[in-house]
Amino acid sequence: QAGRTAPAPSPRQPPPAEAALKRLPGAGAAARRLTMRPSAAWLLLLALPACLAAPPRPVYTNHWAVQVLGGPGEAARLASAYGYVNLGQIGNLENYYHFHHSRTIRRSTLSSRGRHNFLRMDPKVKWLQQQEVKRRVKRHVRGDPPLIHFNDPMWSKMWYMHCGVKNNRCRSEMNIPAAWQRGYTGKNVVVTILDDGIETSHPDLVQNYDPQASYDVNDNDCDPSPRYDASNENKHGTRCAGQVAAKANNSHCIVGIAYNARIGGVRMLDGDVTDVVEAKSLGIRPDYIDIYSASWGPDDDGKTVDGPGELAKQAFEYGIKKGRKGLGSIFVWASGNGGREGDHCSCDGYTNSIYTISISSSTDSGLKPWYLEECASTLATTYSSGAFYEQKIVTTDLRHGCTEGHTGTSVSAPIVTGIIALALEANPSLTWRDVQHLIVKTSRPLHLKANDWKTNGAGRKVSHLYGYGLVNAEAIVMEAKKWKKAPTQQVCIGSSDRTPRDIHADQIVRTTTVTNACANHYDQRVVYLEHVIVRVSIEHPRRGDLQINLTSPSGTESQLLARRAFDISNEGFKNWEFMTVHCWGEKAEGEWTLKIHDTPSHMRNPERRGKLKEWSLILYGTAEHPYNTTSPHHSQSRMLEISAPKMEPSKAAVFQSQMEVVEEEEEYTACANYLSPCHPECGNKGCDGPTADQCLNCIHYSLGSVKAGRVCVSSCPSGYFGENASRRCRRCQKACETCTGRGRNQCTSCQRGFYHHQETNACVVFCPAGFYADESQKLCLECHQSCKKCASDPDKHILCKDGFSPLGAGCLPECQPGMHFSKETRKCERCHASCQTCVGPGKEACIQCAKDFHLHEWRCVPACSQGFYPEAVPGLPYKVCTRCDDSCSACEGSRDNCVKCKEGFNLRIGSCITNVTCMDAFKTLCEIVKSKKLCEMKLFVQLCCQTCRMAG
Repeated sequence: QAGRTAPAPSPRQPPPAEAALKRLPGAGAAARRLTMRPSAAWLLLLALPACLAAPPRPVYTNHWAVQVLGGPGEAARLASAYGYVNLGQIGNLENYYHFHHSRTIRRSTLSSRGRHNFLRMDPKVKWLQQQEVKRRVKRHVRGDPPLIHFNDPMWSKMWYMHCGVKNNRCRSEMNIPAAWQRGYTGKNVVVTILDDGIETSHPDLVQNYDPQASYDVNDNDCDPSPRYDASNENKHGTRCAGQVAAKANNSHCIVGIAYNARIGGVRMLDGDVTDVVEAKSLGIRPDYIDIYSASWGPDDDGKTVDGPGELAKQAFEYGIKKGRKGLGSIFVWASGNGGREGDHCSCDGYTNSIYTISISSSTDSGLKPWYLEECASTLATTYSSGAFYEQKIVTTDLRHGCTEGHTGTSVSAPIVTGIIALALEANPSLTWRDVQHLIVKTSRPLHLKANDWKTNGAGRKVSHLYGYGLVNAEAIVMEAKKWKKAPTQQVCIGSSDRTPRDIHADQIVRTTTVTNACANHYDQRVVYLEHVIVRVSIEHPRRGDLQINLTSPSGTESQLLARRAFDISNEGFKNWEFMTVHCWGEKAEGEWTLKIHDTPSHMRNPERRGKLKEWSLILYGTAEHPYNTTSPHHSQSRMLEISAPKMEPSKAAVFQSQMEVVEEEEEYTACANYLSPCHPECGNKGCDGPTADQCLNCIHYSLGSVKAGRVCVSSCPSGYFGENASRRCRRCQKACETCTGRGRNQCTSCQRGFYHHQETNACVVFCPAGFYADESQKLCLECHQSCKKCASDPDKHILCKDGFSPLGAGCLPECQPGMHFSKETRKCERCHASCQTCVGPGKEACIQCAKDFHLHEWRCVPACSQGFYPEAVPGLPYKVCTRCDDSCSACEGSRDNCVKCKEGFNLRIGSCITNVTCMDAFKTLCEIVKSKKLCEMKLFVQLCCQTCRMAG
């Protein structure tokens, strides 16, 4: 510290204050007068910034106050004559009128003159003033921004819900506290967790526990409490229940997302799970229970294709048609944790159903978790756990405990369940389809990173990893409050093709169908899509080699099935239904294309082909646009301040003295300056006119500047990102095409001529070492972990790392002699006993033979078969079985040294000759043969049989 003290001024230098004053124009004399009074100099210097600061420049609008002589009729005439809109008398001020000019910049630091001077000079105008924006502040004592606080001890660790003072790695984009701030906490909504039971006596659950929403299907009684054991195996349901409805402000554990909802549990996973068990669980009190949450499904092993049985299907349909008094039960499902095994959730008939809301997960940094399954049926995403070093989820646990280790998509389904409970409190009349519409409409990609983000034909971004993006609790409750019921669901069989088609290895089967979407049947016609199902029957020798894609008339491609390395089944698909939500909001009519690509595994004979036996296209949607059914009276809203005492006691207890609660009005109140409906993108402050550039604030984002003018948009265009705090479209860094922020390391895609480096999120001209440039995606993709360098494909190595050896275009781990690398088990395994080295487990996979074995037709055998002899080959440590001469049935040493002849041949001096009379062709020739000692050659033995025989 002492070493950093400022040195004293030199005798030849004025004190700093004086030096500063002397640098100011005209301040030299003042400085000389103050030389002997340093304290006065300091006071003057401190006052200078206030004196020299420029006053804020006024901001002028395109509105005028005009005093007109002659009454309202004359005011209307003047407005029309000079290109204004007369918005009426200003309050009770007689002869003062409000004029608006739409062709003038709405916000400008320069006052408008020109044509407006003509109005000023009109003899009927006594006074005119262009209106300025005035800054007004509320006169309350300013403090730090209010933070929601609960006394629950784990509240500070709930990074995925709020940003605490000390939490720098929080993610608040799901806007759950903002939904609470609007007064929604799940009150009067009933949720049931279908799982292994819930701990009904848990301090965080007991106040909200609802026995009417509970049952034990495993033991056929009314108590859903889990079975306790030493390993706490049956903790799953209790953890999920806490996420949804753990009580707030009870000094225990956590805060549930819908902390005033009623929570029940169905114990059904702690025993044999059958179709009956599932059907009973899905059908428990559908008129009483609003939401069923399930974080389970078929085995996520990458080779299972399974779904609900016949009874469970009927239970789903009954809940949808009859549940919640005809509004439809809401089923929320975790999309699956089979990412490491290469599983695809389209092979799970629960997440692949139109009746379930399939929810995926993202890590806190917006990356794909290791367990995530990709498919086209995923509707949206929440935060969850990632790798071991990333943040996990806190929740309730068995034995009245809490945990910080809840993980997987099991986290995501309860989060969305809680958010839907908030929406149902805002609008209890929502149908099961309304809820899906709200999730699609309000979810956003934000910073979620994926290579496959695309904009569908309805203008919505969607991904196979994350669906329509991260859920937004505040946006859902706001939309739910004003939502009008979606039009009736229509179902159209778009096509049915029963023409068999062969599926050849390494080829694509492409089949198209053109549909009018049942335009001739009013009760089936689908104009705007919701769900699309492709029902297929396929025979195939190895199901995991198939990849299936569907392209809509708008050009949106959905991957219905990806290759699954562990799926070796030869059962194919029998009337299996693949579902996609990627076409939501698109037009249904037009050409649909189904593509099936067969990429054969090295374990399969490529000659064996599959067959597409039949396929059908089933379209679900509406004949009317679902978002154009609201009345004009709901096109705008106003924010009302609600005092805590007017709130319900449960809410007031939490929010009193913490926050200001806002609510939307039921009916639209007309603006003072514009009497017709505003543009749909205008926010709650109204507008100056009907277009998107006349909004006073925006629902989603504003684009542009004060000087050039701003326009409200639903999403920001290329080169911009949406800043949620200010609801502004901000410009990305120069090389970015899309981004999450202004920094160079916040790009999500790049401009032409740049590649996106996904690890640093930067746009670069050249990809760094360990990465290669993917020209089709314009990405810097990481080489395979076995490669030091790679070419245009991550598995096409240029140089392998130590411990790996090149094989074909890739690098495989080097195994000890007598071992091979198994791609299924991902470890070195022992070769067949006949192999010294090999590429696989079978005896036909030998590279080199073991001791005392010979290579025979690519197999290692202890002895060559008849008609072959073991031949030593230079450079090989083993012998190779070589075929004997065609006339020999056995030979030794060489192929011509026969020891046994085939039928029809006689053995003559190691050669086999045909059974004919032994004589010579030409005596002279044979004498030469004999003299030249050529009798050992088979040709001459046959020509000179007698001579050579006599010689031998």
